[in-house]
Amino acid sequence: QVQLVESGGGLVQAGGSLRLSCAASGRTVSTYPMGWFRQAPGKEREFVGAVSWTGDSTHYGDFVNGRFTISRDYAKNTVYLQMNSLKPEDTAVYYCAAGPQYSGAYFTRAIDYDYWGQGTQVTVSS
Repeated sequence: QVQLVESGGGLVQAGGSLRLSCAASGRTVSTYPMGWFRQAPGKEREFVGAVSWTGDSTHYGDFVNGRFTISRDYAKNTVYLQMNSLKPEDTAVYYCAAGPQYSGAYFTRAIDYDYWGQGTQVTVSS
């Protein structure tokens, strides 16, 4: 089993930055593709970005437009989501997820992920 815990959320003004962390325990996630999703009130869960388990391939949702970056620290068993130039419409609960072990791809659909964290709230004020 893999346990994922997100942190780093909070309140930030528009144009600001936040770095979210996703710390894994129970098992190393070094061989899992990892993803970030978000969900705003009344909306469906939305793909933010993902990174392959090798760390050499990333993919982002269309709305990101170069503002976010995913990285992973294998030694710390942690994945990060650096968010810059935040907008009020980025306000949501952000979730990290671990995909199928040793999968050679990243995934954009929530249904493809096996493990989820509890989420961290990001609020961007205008």
